[in-house]
Amino acid sequence: MSHKQVVMAGTDARDLTKLAEYEAVGGYASLTKARALGPEQITNELMASELRGRGGAFFPTGRKWSFVPSPEQNPNPHYLVINADESEPGSFKDNEIISRVPHRFIEGCLITAHAVLAKHVYVYIRGEYLEPYEILVEALEELKERPDLRGDVTIVVHRGAGAYICGEETALLDSLEGKRGQPRTKPPFPAVAGLYASPTVVNNVETIATVPAIIEMGGAEYAKLGVPNSRGTRLVSVSGHVERGGNYEVEPGISLKDLIFAPELGGGVPGGRSVKAVIPGGSSTVILTGDELEVGYDFDSLLAKNTAMGSAGVIVLDDRVCMVQLGIRVSEFYEHESCGKCTPCREGTRWMTQILRKLEAGDATKRELDLLLSVCDRINGKCLCPLGETAAMAVASYVGKFRNEFVAHLDGGGCPCGDHSPLDGVLAPVAQHIHNHASELVPA
Repeated sequence: MSHKQVVMAGTDARDLTKLAEYEAVGGYASLTKARALGPEQITNELMASELRGRGGAFFPTGRKWSFVPSPEQNPNPHYLVINADESEPGSFKDNEIISRVPHRFIEGCLITAHAVLAKHVYVYIRGEYLEPYEILVEALEELKERPDLRGDVTIVVHRGAGAYICGEETALLDSLEGKRGQPRTKPPFPAVAGLYASPTVVNNVETIATVPAIIEMGGAEYAKLGVPNSRGTRLVSVSGHVERGGNYEVEPGISLKDLIFAPELGGGVPGGRSVKAVIPGGSSTVILTGDELEVGYDFDSLLAKNTAMGSAGVIVLDDRVCMVQLGIRVSEFYEHESCGKCTPCREGTRWMTQILRKLEAGDATKRELDLLLSVCDRINGKCLCPLGETAAMAVASYVGKFRNEFVAHLDGGGCPCGDHSPLDGVLAPVAQHIHNHASELVPA
């Protein structure tokens, strides 16, 4: 089975981290073509392409650009901000894009800056991404000698400090401004009042790296790839219990089963074990059971299953995994990463973790299992950003689809999986230095 490459095209044959190599395969030709077009024409091509954001929200890219007011409407400078703060557990595609095709990404930045009339581009990159950061900086250094490509646009690479919340666009903007990264109340939206209260476009790395191909192919041609509401290609991070974990560029519409089992993709589950569950779009998405793998990997098909592509991080879990242990690891992560601004998220994620720990230890009651779902419900729809509610929806889906396993913890006075679960003894990073200390329990 062949898979068309757009974002990662040419990487198998050449070292595209080098400017000369990238230009040898037609690199920066789309930038030249774009600069001969007006900003509105470029935006129209993006609209025709039906490209939707690759960071998780899946908002139509061209429409987002169209919201930016003209200089006559708002005389403040326009900014382009790239969200490279890839912190979603299960997603690592942006790392590879920056590491292997930095110039394609930069070309996308320059085209987008032209389209939204921005002279300043900020790339907010995850602090732990040291190698991608160094590769990107080196690529930008090469452009210093090429004013014909760089033009009058300044690109600044800003390293984050490991805060998951700064993946939320307004928290990212606050962090860029030197403030504590916390979500803002919207409206106003960033397109009107973003960085420094000025018109700002915030896009994901993969979204921007797709722009040169759209200008080269034309929006209508690009829209022939994929399926309705999920056009183009997606770079999917496949991890967990698979033979061939990694990033794979595929057209949406491929089945989740093929993503996991195709020999050239995930390659199946090691040891011939069966798939118990799959997290389809990073840890914040609703889980699917092993019986739901025939679903298409696209927006509409996954929505019909009440889940999402999210940041395209597919995590495969085999038949040994304890779902309560999974719930603990996920809940601990979001508890730690909550910025604390919203009470339901700050208190609710902590409460979820404590109930799950009691379930795993065999100290919980049936009433507390029901309480867990009640806490999840009290978080949903009551936060400024998706962090709290996606954590609640994910954990609630574990209970909803594997309730018998949760009940077995109650009936058996502890985990029925024993030490056979691959997650047994695996600690979330936040728990590694406190696991020997009993935490204070919130009264049920």
